[in-house]
Amino acid sequence: MDKIPVSTLELICLGSSFAFSGLFYYLYRKKKATVNILKGASQLQINDQLVEFLNDTPGKCVHYAVVEGVTRPVKEVLHSHYQDKCNGVIQRLILKEHKLIWNHLARSWNESERIIHQRVNTVPFDLVSSYGGRRSVRVISPLEASGLEFDTVYERFHQAAQGLTDLIGHYLSGEKPKGFLETEEMIRVGATLTGIGELVLDSDKIVKLQPPRDGLEYFLSTLDFSSILKQQESSIRLWKVFMAVSSLAGIVVVAVVLRRMYCQFNEKTEQEEMRRKYESLRVGESGDVAGGAAGGTNETPENACVICLSNPRECVFLSCGHVCCCYDCFRALLTPSCPMCRSLIVRVVPLYQA
Repeated sequence: MDKIPVSTLELICLGSSFAFSGLFYYLYRKKKATVNILKGASQLQINDQLVEFLNDTPGKCVHYAVVEGVTRPVKEVLHSHYQDKCNGVIQRLILKEHKLIWNHLARSWNESERIIHQRVNTVPFDLVSSYGGRRSVRVISPLEASGLEFDTVYERFHQAAQGLTDLIGHYLSGEKPKGFLETEEMIRVGATLTGIGELVLDSDKIVKLQPPRDGLEYFLSTLDFSSILKQQESSIRLWKVFMAVSSLAGIVVVAVVLRRMYCQFNEKTEQEEMRRKYESLRVGESGDVAGGAAGGTNETPENACVICLSNPRECVFLSCGHVCCCYDCFRALLTPSCPMCRSLIVRVVPLYQA
């Protein structure tokens, strides 16, 4: 059985294409399922009727619900380290290093950054109605939620001090530090958040919003519900495009391999047809060879193949034009080059001798 003409690079591209297509298809199906569940989620208001609704619900739980409210700390509040009268319920402190790295291929400096230190502080907080009222929803595990966007309350860039010795060392090492960026981000008290998750009424009559136990995505976002839904739908289109591009790349590789196999099949068919022509010519000339042998001549004929010295010369090599060997010896050549002048054989034409 003939070996399939596939190179190592094509195998890698084909395997990567199928692997990424499967991954993107999984993410596409997962995101599509999330959007379908979001469209069917219950949108509830934070008021007295919410407690009554949960109390009448089996298990005192709604597996996937949407609530919108204003953040309010339960007891303590987080204070900004740099801004006065800036309080929040979630605080994130980030220290990033910025530097330039020499790219030998592009022959230029590329900017790079990495997080040196990050700390997140949080305090228990509720969501209350923006219209007032005494009812609230306690937010559980807010750091596990998706879509949480912080407000930047402080940002300062500390320039790196560089002397002459440092500059020489940076050029030799290929890394040039720029400095450090210090950032403080917060979810402020009074910020409007949309929470999507599991609503539970506990024994103390406290309504809690927590991550769904059935693996659905947990959301906390400053966007409203319709904007969150549009954002998720755009993600569906993005994964769909990635899946289509990856699948198309795999199809292109398969098409290239199939075309190569088709060309090789045609080439082998032509070679087989040419072999049959040479065999028919050889059978036609065998009578002359037998007559010469009966006459007692053991000398090599004038048109004998220069390689085997037994069969007649049967083919013309192009583009050099030499007629020097039989078809069997031509097929046995290790490289497609003329035995006489060593030039490349582009085409072989049968030689018909009258």
